[in-house]
Amino acid sequence: MNQVLTAKDFTTDQEVRWCPGCGDYAILKSVRTTLAKIGRPPHEVVFVSGIGCAARFPYYVDSYGFHTIHGRAPAVATGVKLANPDLDVWVVGGDGDFLSIGGNHLLHALRRNMDLNLLLLNNAIYGLTKGQYSPTSSVGTRSPSTPGGSVDRPLNAALMALGAGARFVARSADTLQDHLPEVLTRAQAHKGASFVEIFQNCIVYNDAVWAGMATKAESFEKTIRVAHGEPLVFGKERDKGLVFDSRNGRMELTEAGDDAEKLATIHDETNWALACALSSMEGGDLPTALGVLYCDPVNDYGSDQEARNHFTTLSRDELSSLLHDGGTWEVK
Repeated sequence: MNQVLTAKDFTTDQEVRWCPGCGDYAILKSVRTTLAKIGRPPHEVVFVSGIGCAARFPYYVDSYGFHTIHGRAPAVATGVKLANPDLDVWVVGGDGDFLSIGGNHLLHALRRNMDLNLLLLNNAIYGLTKGQYSPTSSVGTRSPSTPGGSVDRPLNAALMALGAGARFVARSADTLQDHLPEVLTRAQAHKGASFVEIFQNCIVYNDAVWAGMATKAESFEKTIRVAHGEPLVFGKERDKGLVFDSRNGRMELTEAGDDAEKLATIHDETNWALACALSSMEGGDLPTALGVLYCDPVNDYGSDQEARNHFTTLSRDELSSLLHDGGTWEVK
Protein backbone atom coordinates (compact mmCIF):
# COMPACT_ATOMS: atom_id res chain seq x y z
CA MET A 1 0.00 0.00 0.00
CA ASN A 2 1.31 3.44 -0.93
CA GLN A 3 1.82 5.84 1.94
CA VAL A 4 -0.45 8.88 1.91
CA LEU A 5 1.83 11.89 2.15
CA THR A 6 1.06 15.27 3.70
CA ALA A 7 2.82 18.62 3.66
CA LYS A 8 4.45 17.68 6.99
CA ASP A 9 6.37 14.91 5.23
CA PHE A 10 8.18 17.63 3.29
CA THR A 11 8.76 19.93 6.28
CA THR A 12 12.20 20.04 7.88
CA ASP A 13 13.17 20.92 11.45
CA GLN A 14 14.97 24.05 10.25
CA GLU A 15 13.83 27.50 11.33
CA VAL A 16 12.53 29.38 8.30
CA ARG A 17 14.64 32.52 8.11
CA TRP A 18 12.81 34.86 5.79
CA CYS A 19 11.53 38.29 6.75
CA PRO A 20 8.06 38.28 8.34
CA GLY A 21 5.55 38.82 5.55
CA CYS A 22 7.85 37.60 2.77
CA GLY A 23 6.05 36.02 -0.16
CA ASP A 24 8.40 33.04 0.03
CA TYR A 25 6.38 31.64 2.95
CA ALA A 26 3.25 31.30 0.82
CA ILE A 27 5.23 29.76 -2.04
CA LEU A 28 6.86 27.25 0.32
CA LYS A 29 3.41 26.27 1.58
CA SER A 30 2.17 25.72 -1.98
CA VAL A 31 5.24 23.67 -2.90
CA ARG A 32 4.89 21.37 0.12
CA THR A 33 1.18 20.92 -0.57
CA THR A 34 1.90 20.12 -4.21
CA LEU A 35 4.62 17.60 -3.39
CA ALA A 36 2.28 15.77 -1.03
CA LYS A 37 -0.44 15.67 -3.68
CA ILE A 38 1.96 14.35 -6.32
CA GLY A 39 2.92 11.55 -3.96
CA ARG A 40 6.59 11.02 -4.77
CA PRO A 41 8.40 10.06 -1.53
CA PRO A 42 10.90 12.64 -0.23
CA HIS A 43 13.93 10.50 -1.10
CA GLU A 44 12.94 10.69 -4.79
CA VAL A 45 12.78 14.51 -4.79
CA VAL A 46 15.68 16.96 -5.13
CA PHE A 47 15.70 20.73 -4.71
CA VAL A 48 18.56 22.73 -6.20
CA SER A 49 19.13 26.44 -5.64
CA GLY A 50 21.72 29.15 -6.17
CA ILE A 51 22.16 32.25 -4.01
CA GLY A 52 19.53 34.64 -2.70
CA CYS A 53 16.47 34.63 -0.46
CA ALA A 54 14.70 32.06 -2.64
CA ALA A 55 17.80 29.87 -2.56
CA ARG A 56 17.09 28.80 1.02
CA PHE A 57 14.40 26.43 -0.26
CA PRO A 58 16.52 23.23 0.07
CA TYR A 59 16.78 23.84 3.84
CA TYR A 60 13.02 24.00 4.25
CA VAL A 61 11.86 21.10 2.06
CA ASP A 62 12.55 17.66 3.54
CA SER A 63 14.09 16.06 0.47
CA TYR A 64 17.55 15.85 -1.04
CA GLY A 65 18.96 19.25 -1.85
CA PHE A 66 21.88 21.27 -3.17
CA HIS A 67 22.48 24.88 -2.12
CA THR A 68 24.92 25.85 -4.86
CA ILE A 69 26.57 29.08 -6.01
CA HIS A 70 25.16 32.18 -7.64
CA GLY A 71 23.42 31.44 -10.94
CA ARG A 72 24.66 27.86 -11.28
CA ALA A 73 21.62 25.95 -9.99
CA PRO A 74 20.37 24.90 -13.48
CA ALA A 75 23.82 23.50 -14.30
CA VAL A 76 24.00 21.45 -11.10
CA ALA A 77 20.40 20.29 -11.57
CA THR A 78 21.27 19.18 -15.09
CA GLY A 79 24.01 16.96 -13.67
CA VAL A 80 21.66 15.54 -11.05
CA LYS A 81 19.04 14.67 -13.66
CA LEU A 82 21.53 13.08 -16.05
CA ALA A 83 23.09 11.03 -13.25
CA ASN A 84 19.72 9.79 -11.98
CA PRO A 85 16.90 10.44 -14.49
CA ASP A 86 14.28 8.94 -12.18
CA LEU A 87 14.57 11.75 -9.63
CA ASP A 88 12.01 14.57 -9.48
CA VAL A 89 14.28 17.62 -9.74
CA TRP A 90 13.15 21.14 -8.80
CA VAL A 91 15.24 24.27 -9.33
CA VAL A 92 14.44 27.44 -7.39
CA GLY A 93 15.88 30.89 -7.99
CA GLY A 94 15.08 34.57 -7.74
CA ASP A 95 15.03 37.10 -10.56
CA GLY A 96 18.62 38.13 -9.85
CA ASP A 97 19.93 34.59 -9.53
CA PHE A 98 18.10 33.17 -12.57
CA LEU A 99 18.08 36.14 -14.93
CA SER A 100 21.35 37.94 -14.27
CA ILE A 101 24.42 35.86 -13.44
CA GLY A 102 22.47 32.65 -14.09
CA GLY A 103 20.83 33.76 -17.32
CA ASN A 104 22.96 31.59 -19.60
CA HIS A 105 22.51 28.47 -17.49
CA LEU A 106 18.75 28.97 -17.39
CA LEU A 107 18.55 29.63 -21.12
CA HIS A 108 20.39 26.44 -22.04
CA ALA A 109 18.46 24.28 -19.56
CA LEU A 110 15.30 25.46 -21.32
CA ARG A 111 16.80 25.09 -24.80
CA ARG A 112 17.95 21.54 -24.09
CA ASN A 113 14.54 20.73 -22.62
CA MET A 114 15.98 19.13 -19.50
CA ASP A 115 13.30 17.42 -17.42
CA LEU A 116 13.49 20.01 -14.63
CA ASN A 117 10.87 22.02 -12.76
CA LEU A 118 12.27 25.57 -12.78
CA LEU A 119 10.61 28.02 -10.37
CA LEU A 120 11.43 31.72 -10.77
CA LEU A 121 10.48 33.65 -7.63
CA ASN A 122 10.19 37.15 -9.06
CA ASN A 123 10.07 40.07 -6.61
CA ALA A 124 11.80 42.47 -9.02
CA ILE A 125 14.58 43.32 -6.57
CA TYR A 126 17.76 41.90 -5.02
CA GLY A 127 16.54 41.11 -1.51
CA LEU A 128 19.43 39.27 0.15
CA THR A 129 21.96 41.97 -0.76
CA LYS A 130 19.69 44.72 0.55
CA GLY A 131 17.59 46.08 -2.25
CA GLN A 132 19.53 46.70 -5.45
CA TYR A 133 17.52 46.76 -8.67
CA SER A 134 17.27 43.50 -10.62
CA PRO A 135 16.71 42.52 -14.28
CA THR A 136 12.92 42.61 -13.71
CA SER A 137 12.76 45.94 -11.84
CA SER A 138 10.54 48.58 -13.41
CA VAL A 139 11.91 51.72 -15.03
CA GLY A 140 12.35 54.35 -12.33
CA THR A 141 13.04 51.90 -9.50
CA ARG A 142 15.07 53.69 -6.83
CA SER A 143 17.55 51.46 -5.05
CA PRO A 144 21.06 51.61 -3.56
CA SER A 145 22.43 50.85 -7.03
CA THR A 146 20.05 53.21 -8.85
CA PRO A 147 19.49 56.18 -6.48
CA GLY A 148 18.27 58.31 -9.37
CA GLY A 149 15.91 55.63 -10.63
CA SER A 150 16.59 52.73 -12.97
CA VAL A 151 16.66 53.53 -16.69
CA ASP A 152 16.73 49.87 -17.77
CA ARG A 153 13.67 48.30 -19.33
CA PRO A 154 12.71 45.20 -17.31
CA LEU A 155 13.23 41.74 -18.73
CA ASN A 156 10.03 39.82 -19.46
CA ALA A 157 10.86 36.41 -18.00
CA ALA A 158 8.06 34.48 -19.69
CA LEU A 159 8.98 35.90 -23.10
CA MET A 160 12.62 35.03 -22.46
CA ALA A 161 11.66 31.44 -21.67
CA LEU A 162 9.52 31.17 -24.80
CA GLY A 163 12.33 32.61 -26.90
CA ALA A 164 14.77 30.10 -25.42
CA GLY A 165 12.58 27.24 -26.59
CA ALA A 166 10.80 26.30 -23.36
CA ARG A 167 7.95 23.88 -24.01
CA PHE A 168 6.09 24.71 -20.78
CA VAL A 169 5.70 28.27 -19.52
CA ALA A 170 3.32 29.30 -16.74
CA ARG A 171 2.72 32.08 -14.24
CA SER A 172 1.12 32.48 -10.85
CA ALA A 173 1.51 34.59 -7.71
CA ASP A 174 2.55 33.88 -4.14
CA THR A 175 -0.77 34.69 -2.48
CA LEU A 176 -2.99 32.83 -4.96
CA GLN A 177 -3.22 29.62 -2.96
CA ASP A 178 -6.20 28.47 -5.02
CA HIS A 179 -4.12 28.77 -8.20
CA LEU A 180 -0.41 28.26 -7.56
CA PRO A 181 -0.63 24.58 -6.47
CA GLU A 182 -2.56 23.75 -9.66
CA VAL A 183 0.12 25.40 -11.80
CA LEU A 184 2.90 23.59 -9.92
CA THR A 185 1.12 20.26 -10.38
CA ARG A 186 0.86 20.85 -14.12
CA ALA A 187 4.53 21.83 -14.28
CA GLN A 188 5.66 18.66 -12.51
CA ALA A 189 3.54 16.47 -14.78
CA HIS A 190 5.15 17.97 -17.89
CA LYS A 191 7.96 15.84 -19.35
CA GLY A 192 10.72 18.29 -20.13
CA ALA A 193 11.71 21.73 -18.87
CA SER A 194 8.88 23.44 -16.98
CA PHE A 195 9.29 27.16 -16.35
CA VAL A 196 7.01 28.77 -13.76
CA GLU A 197 7.28 32.47 -12.97
CA ILE A 198 5.84 33.22 -9.53
CA PHE A 199 5.20 36.87 -8.78
CA GLN A 200 6.03 37.48 -5.12
CA ASN A 201 6.16 40.41 -2.75
CA CYS A 202 9.28 41.66 -0.97
CA ILE A 203 7.78 43.47 1.99
CA VAL A 204 11.07 45.12 2.97
CA TYR A 205 12.65 46.35 -0.28
CA ASN A 206 9.89 46.29 -2.90
CA ASP A 207 6.54 46.20 -1.13
CA ALA A 208 3.39 46.06 -3.28
CA VAL A 209 5.48 45.59 -6.43
CA TRP A 210 2.77 43.38 -7.90
CA ALA A 211 -0.19 45.38 -6.64
CA GLY A 212 -3.35 43.96 -8.11
CA MET A 213 -2.39 40.32 -7.63
CA ALA A 214 -2.34 40.22 -3.84
CA THR A 215 -5.93 39.08 -3.36
CA LYS A 216 -8.50 37.30 -5.46
CA ALA A 217 -10.78 40.36 -5.36
CA GLU A 218 -8.05 42.66 -6.71
CA SER A 219 -6.92 40.16 -9.30
CA PHE A 220 -10.31 40.06 -11.05
CA GLU A 221 -9.56 43.28 -12.94
CA LYS A 222 -5.77 43.20 -13.05
CA THR A 223 -5.15 39.59 -14.09
CA ILE A 224 -6.61 36.94 -16.34
CA ARG A 225 -6.40 33.26 -15.48
CA VAL A 226 -6.03 31.40 -18.74
CA ALA A 227 -7.19 27.81 -19.23
CA HIS A 228 -6.83 25.63 -22.29
CA GLY A 229 -10.00 25.58 -24.39
CA GLU A 230 -11.63 28.40 -22.44
CA PRO A 231 -12.41 31.94 -23.68
CA LEU A 232 -9.98 34.67 -22.63
CA VAL A 233 -12.34 36.67 -20.44
CA PHE A 234 -11.78 38.44 -17.13
CA GLY A 235 -13.31 40.97 -14.77
CA LYS A 236 -15.50 40.39 -11.73
CA GLU A 237 -18.51 40.07 -14.03
CA ARG A 238 -16.48 38.30 -16.74
CA ASP A 239 -17.48 41.14 -19.06
CA LYS A 240 -14.08 41.86 -20.61
CA GLY A 241 -12.48 39.77 -23.31
CA LEU A 242 -9.17 39.47 -25.12
CA VAL A 243 -8.87 38.98 -28.86
CA PHE A 244 -5.64 37.80 -30.48
CA ASP A 245 -4.74 39.87 -33.53
CA SER A 246 -2.61 37.51 -35.59
CA ARG A 247 -1.61 40.35 -37.93
CA ASN A 248 0.52 42.10 -35.33
CA GLY A 249 0.84 39.34 -32.73
CA ARG A 250 -0.85 41.36 -29.99
CA MET A 251 -3.83 41.01 -27.68
CA GLU A 252 -6.67 43.53 -27.95
CA LEU A 253 -9.24 44.34 -25.30
CA THR A 254 -12.95 44.09 -25.98
CA GLU A 255 -15.46 45.28 -23.38
CA ALA A 256 -18.46 43.49 -24.75
CA GLY A 257 -20.41 42.81 -21.58
CA ASP A 258 -22.52 39.67 -21.90
CA ASP A 259 -21.03 38.96 -25.34
CA ALA A 260 -17.44 38.91 -24.07
CA GLU A 261 -17.22 35.12 -24.01
CA LYS A 262 -18.56 34.87 -27.57
CA LEU A 263 -16.07 37.38 -28.96
CA ALA A 264 -12.98 36.44 -26.96
CA THR A 265 -10.23 34.23 -28.34
CA ILE A 266 -10.22 30.65 -27.06
CA HIS A 267 -6.98 29.89 -25.25
CA ASP A 268 -4.84 27.28 -26.98
CA GLU A 269 -1.83 26.46 -24.84
CA THR A 270 -0.10 24.79 -27.81
CA ASN A 271 -0.09 28.09 -29.77
CA TRP A 272 3.34 29.64 -29.32
CA ALA A 273 2.41 32.96 -30.93
CA LEU A 274 -0.61 33.30 -28.64
CA ALA A 275 1.55 32.51 -25.62
CA CYS A 276 3.98 35.26 -26.65
CA ALA A 277 1.12 37.74 -27.04
CA LEU A 278 -0.30 36.85 -23.62
CA SER A 279 3.14 37.14 -22.02
CA SER A 280 3.66 40.57 -23.61
CA MET A 281 0.63 42.24 -22.01
CA GLU A 282 1.99 44.94 -19.72
CA GLY A 283 0.23 47.90 -18.16
CA GLY A 284 -2.69 49.96 -19.37
CA ASP A 285 -6.05 48.23 -19.52
CA LEU A 286 -4.58 44.85 -20.39
CA PRO A 287 -4.35 42.32 -17.56
CA THR A 288 -1.38 40.18 -16.55
CA ALA A 289 -1.85 36.63 -17.81
CA LEU A 290 -1.63 33.85 -15.21
CA GLY A 291 -1.85 30.09 -15.64
CA VAL A 292 -0.35 27.77 -18.23
CA LEU A 293 0.52 30.07 -21.12
CA TYR A 294 2.25 27.43 -23.23
CA CYS A 295 2.47 23.65 -23.13
CA ASP A 296 3.55 21.73 -26.21
CA PRO A 297 5.66 18.71 -25.18
CA VAL A 298 8.47 17.20 -27.25
CA ASN A 299 11.09 14.62 -26.31
CA ASP A 300 13.09 15.82 -23.34
CA TYR A 301 16.87 15.79 -23.23
CA GLY A 302 18.02 12.28 -22.41
CA SER A 303 14.77 10.51 -23.24
CA ASP A 304 16.37 8.99 -26.32
CA GLN A 305 17.83 5.71 -25.09
CA GLU A 306 20.85 5.90 -27.40
CA ALA A 307 21.70 9.34 -26.08
CA ARG A 308 21.41 8.10 -22.50
CA ASN A 309 23.64 5.11 -23.25
CA HIS A 310 26.25 7.52 -24.56
CA PHE A 311 26.55 8.91 -21.05
CA THR A 312 26.51 5.60 -19.18
CA THR A 313 28.43 2.95 -21.12
CA LEU A 314 32.01 4.18 -20.66
CA SER A 315 33.84 2.32 -17.91
CA ARG A 316 36.40 4.07 -15.72
CA ASP A 317 39.26 2.52 -17.72
CA GLU A 318 37.64 3.48 -21.02
CA LEU A 319 37.17 7.04 -19.84
CA SER A 320 40.79 7.24 -18.69
CA SER A 321 41.95 5.89 -22.04
CA LEU A 322 39.83 8.43 -23.88
CA LEU A 323 41.24 11.33 -21.87
CA HIS A 324 44.83 10.26 -22.53
CA ASP A 325 44.37 9.26 -26.16
CA GLY A 326 44.91 11.33 -29.30
CA GLY A 327 47.19 14.21 -30.07
CA THR A 328 48.77 16.02 -27.15
CA TRP A 329 51.10 19.00 -27.13
CA GLU A 330 53.60 20.28 -24.63
CA VAL A 331 53.41 24.04 -24.30
CA LYS A 332 56.76 25.65 -23.45
